[in-house]
Amino acid sequence: MQTDEENRRPSALVRHRLSLIAAAAILAYAAFVHYLWGWGSIVAEWKSIGYGTVALAIGLLVATYFVRAWRLYDYFPRETSGRFIELFHLAQVHNLLNIMLPFRSGETSFPLLMRSEFSVPLLHGTSALLVMRLLDLHALLAAGGLGLVVAAEQKMLAGLLWLAFLLAPIPAFLVKEPLLRALRPRLKGKLARILDGIVEGLPATLAALLRAWFATVLNWGVKVLVFAWALGLMGVGPLTATFGGAIGGELSSVLPFHAPAGVGTYSAGIVAGALSLGASTARDAMDVLARASINMHLMIMLSALIGTVLSLALNELRRLRAAVR
Repeated sequence: MQTDEENRRPSALVRHRLSLIAAAAILAYAAFVHYLWGWGSIVAEWKSIGYGTVALAIGLLVATYFVRAWRLYDYFPRETSGRFIELFHLAQVHNLLNIMLPFRSGETSFPLLMRSEFSVPLLHGTSALLVMRLLDLHALLAAGGLGLVVAAEQKMLAGLLWLAFLLAPIPAFLVKEPLLRALRPRLKGKLARILDGIVEGLPATLAALLRAWFATVLNWGVKVLVFAWALGLMGVGPLTATFGGAIGGELSSVLPFHAPAGVGTYSAGIVAGALSLGASTARDAMDVLARASINMHLMIMLSALIGTVLSLALNELRRLRAAVR
């Protein structure tokens, strides 16, 4: 006989609905790819550019996960001191949930995980995540802008505009304190406490912002360069189109319009970004671009899985070493 607690518990189908949606989408996507091109031709792309080259690209992508973890480690020094491996593991779980769950719903896991693992208040973790996502979007656009600078006729002017955009977070930070001083006297009670919680998640000093900004630029700079390089090896051109494809794919994963596991939306973002920056619309070129976009999606999925497995292994080694002591 079932208890009231068991009756109130949602069914397995309800509890795992997001995972089931993601799995169904991946299977449907796999069938779609096989129907259009066959998985043999997709894998042949990797063989044609060299498995060593593919491994290097994936290795560089995995390396960026350590940069992202260091950014968190530096952003929450009091809470995470001496616990980098645990934080790296948390960051990889959050990254995988972000990829697998639709409409950026995986983002909600970050403040929850930070609260449960490092005792970071929810509002603090949420506001910090918002700052980092704004830095991510800024750095992604700046990294992609390199392609426009390279292709520009007036490179000096384009370079100066790009540099001004790259440095924009600094003046944005400098106006923070005047804005807060003007806003604080107008808020009382709960609203004032909410504001204080949000402020706790903002960089406390310009040096802290610069460290987070540098790590963000390094992370996205490497990712965009690796993506553009890989797309070029797969036959996508011209150079501006490879940068456009890199930006388009990553924007699709940063913005809210994100399918489960990025199925369809990530590849569509690559195609849209490449076309917007000069890729040919000829039938053969579009076929090359479509296959390349799927291969890039597979690379990002594989790098996320490798990063998660690596974080699990490192975390287990940490536990074994702690047990020996």
